[in-house]
Amino acid sequence: QLQLVESGGGLVRPGESLRLSCSASAFSLEYWNIGWIRQAPGKELEGLVCINSTGGHIKYADSDVTEKGRFTVFRDNTKNTVYLQIDSLKPEDTAVYYCAGDGGGPFMMPFCSPLEYPIWGQGTQVTVSA
Repeated sequence: QLQLVESGGGLVRPGESLRLSCSASAFSLEYWNIGWIRQAPGKELEGLVCINSTGGHIKYADSDVTEKGRFTVFRDNTKNTVYLQIDSLKPEDTAVYYCAGDGGGPFMMPFCSPLEYPIWGQGTQVTVSA
């Protein structure tokens, strides 16, 4: 069964950084485009940033909330892992963070929208609080 696995969430203080990981145990991510998506309490899913299978194409979702400088996506295909680095965390970043993917790499879907990815992980909770 195709499934992604997120890790790295936790409780952090405002201003700190966090690195989330997305991996797959049962298959290679070599040809997988990956998107990072979050869902804050009581809110809809929000696309953040997407990366294609080679790492050569990165797209930030068209969201007013996304601050490009604080969210960095990169991948290490030798470790079968995609990462999301979040810097200068704010309380409003509190959410469940998901990675989602499709096996159509390196050609990535155009919008970095949650609707574009068929395979999801279970999510990892990030809580930002003093």
